Amino acid sequence: MNKRNHYPAEFKTKVVLEVIQEASTVNEIAAKYGISPVVISRWKQEFLERAAEVFKKGPSDAEKELDKQQRHVAELERKVGQLTYEVDWLKKKNLSKLSEPTGRKSFVDRDNPRISVKRQAQLLSINRSSVYRRISEQKTLSDAELFVMRRIDEIHTGEPTWGYRTITTILRRDYGLLINRKRVRRILRDMGIYTIYPKPNLSKRYHSQYIRPYLLRKLEINRPDQVWGIDITYIRMKKGFMYLFVIIDWYSRYIVDYELSSTLDKSFVLSCLKRAMSHRKPEIINSDQGGHFTNPDYILLLESAGVKISMDGRGQCLDNARTERFFRTLKYDRIYVNEYATPRELRQMLNEYMKTYNTYRPHSSLAGVCPLDVYSKSKRIVAA
Repeated sequence: MNKRNHYPAEFKTKVVLEVIQEASTVNEIAAKYGISPVVISRWKQEFLERAAEVFKKGPSDAEKELDKQQRHVAELERKVGQLTYEVDWLKKKNLSKLSEPTGRKSFVDRDNPRISVKRQAQLLSINRSSVYRRISEQKTLSDAELFVMRRIDEIHTGEPTWGYRTITTILRRDYGLLINRKRVRRILRDMGIYTIYPKPNLSKRYHSQYIRPYLLRKLEINRPDQVWGIDITYIRMKKGFMYLFVIIDWYSRYIVDYELSSTLDKSFVLSCLKRAMSHRKPEIINSDQGGHFTNPDYILLLESAGVKISMDGRGQCLDNARTERFFRTLKYDRIYVNEYATPRELRQMLNEYMKTYNTYRPHSSLAGVCPLDVYSKSKRIVAA
């Protein structure tokens, strides 16, 4: 049985600094040091959370003693609070509906800040090694795999209603690839790409409790910050890929905010939403039924802010058309005609493109006016 690797703090710091500098993709850094990209992302998150401690001054002896007593009391309170939280967490999972261990593995929330993966495995009565095995399966991608992902992204962007069978046929015919349908379907799932056509609602039971109805049908959208559309898309690079989360005001097509991430964890979605809503707040936010939006953290964030939650019908291509159209425009304008070698280059391009899109590029659906002019003008009218 292989023992888990233990890396010194100095080594972790070195790797995280390389990620923050964005001179290389997480995929390249992972290949360089032989570490899973998931592990590197976790190190980065821990590094950023503890960065403020560097600038704290040391306490006096009296303060240390007082702090020791307070920590003891706080630890007892924490244990009580933790146990209460864990009981509530288990109740929300509704385990009575899914008793098989294989199904219970899907309940593990790797982004949960209060319950570790190890503790979740204990609470769910499943083998911890089987959970970690799923995490370690995310390996560094080869150039051949990246080539396939690029072609799939291009095909899907041009024809979003084509399913994995059609895409497989095109990959075989046009690019001479020896690839089967199962592999194409798996890659589509890993990339977060879903074919848009009406199909039965096959949502998992543990997700169904977080699904909300589509609120925009027959709704007249006539003012800014009435409806925001949000979504995530795959962004290819020269030697890797990243994920882009975007918030769009549906009335003006104005890009309210966006965030770039090397992984598909939900934290970058939540942090971007918190940042955007600290400046302005919509009446409704519309999304698809993906895992980033059908979870308790997302629901709690919007409900506590007093924002109505709307979700596309399963596979309904017109429900989120405005957001999808922006992704298509971005990829044809910048991604497919350029090669971005590092996350830093990609981030710099996006900063410039978003500014151009909002303030200069004429929008056909706005009679040639740019989104910022429509958004700002309408806001002034509403304020008056």
